[in-house]
Amino acid sequence: MTSAPDQETDVALPAPVARSSVSTDIALISTFAAFIAVCAVLPGIPTPSGVPITLQTFGVILAGLVLGWRRGGLTALLYVTLGLAGLPIFAEGTGGLVVLSKPSVGYLLAFPFAAALAGAFAGAALRRTSWRYPLLVAAGLGASFLTIHPAGIAGLMARLGLSAGEALAIDVVYWPGDVVKNLAAAAVAVAVFKAFPDMLRSRR
Repeated sequence: MTSAPDQETDVALPAPVARSSVSTDIALISTFAAFIAVCAVLPGIPTPSGVPITLQTFGVILAGLVLGWRRGGLTALLYVTLGLAGLPIFAEGTGGLVVLSKPSVGYLLAFPFAAALAGAFAGAALRRTSWRYPLLVAAGLGASFLTIHPAGIAGLMARLGLSAGEALAIDVVYWPGDVVKNLAAAAVAVAVFKAFPDMLRSRR
């Protein structure tokens, strides 16, 4: 006699959870997009190429590691879209379509792909309980070197008229900092998952 009410209760539960999930997604995506913006506008290290060394990639990779491939990618996409729309949230407080003419264009446009790929790689790493930190580091580095750096080199070639070898020589300057930022992003991700286990279960 009690089975029918129980079934009705089971069917009714998913709806509010779904609504809560959407609002949570929006809040997390917006929060991490704002964090990437903060990382970008903090004073960077100038380089001869005109592409400063900033904390942007730290925020982008962290979003992917913590939020997952879909939400991480949407986070970086939101950040890039708002910046191109004119908000001064790119490196050195710039914004607008004018940034598409700058040498940094390749790095910038690769951010959504980097965050999504980092999230996808991290998904496999987080299914393991051992070696989680080094696997997250590898996930971030893999995403960076498969997306941000190749796109950055292409952007340098297109905007500065460089050969592939010349652009690669410029890009190499960013590698040590990228390694450090990925080490830090993985450490922060591990700390977040330890403090908020629900974040680990709700990645997507």
